[in-house]
Amino acid sequence: MSKQASWNLGGCGARGMVRIGALLALTLAATGVAQAQTATPATPAPAKAEDSSLTWHGITLYGIIDIGVQYDTHSAPFSDYFPATSGSFIQKNGYDSPVGLTSNNLSQSRIGLSGNEPLWGDWAGVFRLETFFNPSAGTLSDALKSLTLNNGKALTAQNVGVDSSVAGQIFSGAAYFGLASPTVGSFTFGRNVTLVADGISKYDPMGAAQAFSVIGYSGTAAGGGDTEDRRLDQSIKYIAKYGPIHLGAQYEFGSYSGSTDTGYQVQLGFEFAGLSADAFYFKKYDAIAVSSLSAAQVTDVVNNCNADVSAPPPGTPAPETVRCYSLSNSLAGTVSDNKTYMITALYNFGAVVPLKLYAGYEHIAFDNPTDPLPVGTVIIGGYQLALVNNKAYENEKTLKVFWGGLKWNLTPDFEFTAAYYGYKQNSFATGKNAGCSDTRSSGCSGNLNAASALIDYRLSKRFDIYFGSFWSGVQNGLANGYYAKDNIATTLGARFKF
Repeated sequence: MSKQASWNLGGCGARGMVRIGALLALTLAATGVAQAQTATPATPAPAKAEDSSLTWHGITLYGIIDIGVQYDTHSAPFSDYFPATSGSFIQKNGYDSPVGLTSNNLSQSRIGLSGNEPLWGDWAGVFRLETFFNPSAGTLSDALKSLTLNNGKALTAQNVGVDSSVAGQIFSGAAYFGLASPTVGSFTFGRNVTLVADGISKYDPMGAAQAFSVIGYSGTAAGGGDTEDRRLDQSIKYIAKYGPIHLGAQYEFGSYSGSTDTGYQVQLGFEFAGLSADAFYFKKYDAIAVSSLSAAQVTDVVNNCNADVSAPPPGTPAPETVRCYSLSNSLAGTVSDNKTYMITALYNFGAVVPLKLYAGYEHIAFDNPTDPLPVGTVIIGGYQLALVNNKAYENEKTLKVFWGGLKWNLTPDFEFTAAYYGYKQNSFATGKNAGCSDTRSSGCSGNLNAASALIDYRLSKRFDIYFGSFWSGVQNGLANGYYAKDNIATTLGARFKF
């Protein structure tokens, strides 16, 4: 059970939301009183130069701390390690109704260093290093640890555990070095956020907020089908802007021969007046989606280990590989080759009408891998695959992701955002389940719908408070194995940026 402070409200869901709403109202009222008590003096004090950044010799220290309190109608108890902390987006193990502190609701908490050193002409050397953490528990963000902690546990005994590209790495956000020019573009080498993920952040009305956005929480869309590919290690990334045109390209090396574990992306877009639009393509070989080991899978892993390490029969050579895995470091993995197309658009009405409209569509195809991965493959964060499924997509799976929404600045410091998200999955099941459209198999056709609303009030340049709700629900194949079919997450929080 998580050390996170949480408790079950049971049937008191409405009262839980009312309490959070009342707390927001009191906070805003207190803010108004404080502002009324600090009226402008008759003789203004001399203006001070604004301290805009923590920069020294071209190196900048920056960070975000985001923490709040959340109530969920259907979620597992909160995790100390999963970056989003809670099950604000409906998960299979949503058996509880917890309320407690949550991290990273609007933005991922982080601390980072960036550098920009002029070289020649308009070229500069650049770098970025980012560490992600969960302020509600004081831990490094580690989604894969949240999964291993559920190994062998029944659904109703689990805490929140979800896959991610953030797996306890020291620099889990970005870790790259490169060259940049305003006229030519930037080339960065190392651990880069993907072009598709950049597009999600720009064209999602919620800005990929983990407590209010499907495509921010799950990472499926940003990772081109699998969230572990939202950030690509060993990659080269190029982005540039030529007048109204913006473009990008990215390539991931796999450290294998051929195409094993490689990937590439391209982007082309434009801006005209208030309109911005982009198109993306992403091909990923050996994409990996991981999950906790079930009780039966834990037994299989233990039995395989015992069988391998026992003395072989007389005259039989000893096994070449001993398949023993630490359950604290092992997961089940599904491997696929993924193909993604995405089109996004944003229209900004400008200062006269402070309103922005957003829309996006993504089509993801999943196929069995050209180069299957073996049991024991080491993945991000040093975790390993104790069980591997290379044949999950005998029929191609397609997932259509679509969204739309708006952002409205009611005042310069008060912002309202609303969004809708949807998934539509085809039926890719085989055998007796072929063509199914119910909950009997995760390969049946299915749908997901979600909607969210958020208000964000900026108290100062660096500090804001926010309040919102996020509903998500699943049907048919996308609801296979789920304890509850929907969830409403209501969150009140604060964010500090420096």
